Amino acid sequence: MPAPAGLRSQRGLQVHTLARESLARLPIKGTPAHTDAAQAAWDSAVWLEPVRAVGIVDALLGRGLTTTAALADVATANDDRPGARRARRVFELADPAALSPAESHLRARLVLAGLPRPATQHPVQVPGGAILHTGLAWPEHRVAVQFDGQRLYPLVRAGWLVLHVTLRRAHQDFPSVLREVRAALVDRGRHR
Repeated sequence: MPAPAGLRSQRGLQVHTLARESLARLPIKGTPAHTDAAQAAWDSAVWLEPVRAVGIVDALLGRGLTTTAALADVATANDDRPGARRARRVFELADPAALSPAESHLRARLVLAGLPRPATQHPVQVPGGAILHTGLAWPEHRVAVQFDGQRLYPLVRAGWLVLHVTLRRAHQDFPSVLREVRAALVDRGRHR
C-alpha cells in the first residue's frame, strides 16, 4: 500500500508500505497480463515465506498466467531491490507441472532441506502398458512420493519405491517425511 493509505498491520494481516519511487515500478493498467502476474510472483517471493511463495508461483505458471521468461524479466528489472536473491531462489524452485499447493510445498521443503530436486509428474509405464504420472520422482533412483495412494501399487509393481505421504504428515511431520525420502534415495543408490 502507499504510505498515506493509513492501513496498519493487525492480527492476521501484515501491511507493507511503499515509497513513491517503488510505486512508480508497480504495473500500470493496460500492461500485459504476464507482466502483472510476474510482478505478483515477485511480490509473493519477496514478502512471503519461500515455501508458500513457491506454491503461488507454481500456480501462476501452471495456469499460464505468467511464463518463466516473464519471471526472468521481472527478476532482472528488480535485481537492485531488497529481496532480489530470495525472489530468484523462489523462481528457481518453481515448477508449472505441480498439480497442487501441497505438492509444491513438499517439493520446495525437500529441496530446501538439501535433497536433489525431484521431477514433477514424471511418466512411468506400469505393467499392462498404462502411463502413470508420479507426484514427485527421482527417476534415476526409481523413488517417488505420492499424495494419491491409488497409484501406489501399480508403481511398486513397475519397480519403483513409492512413499505415500498424506497432507497431514507433510504439514505436521515433515522431519519424518524428509528422513523417509532421504533413506529411500540412499537405499536406491544416492550418495549421502
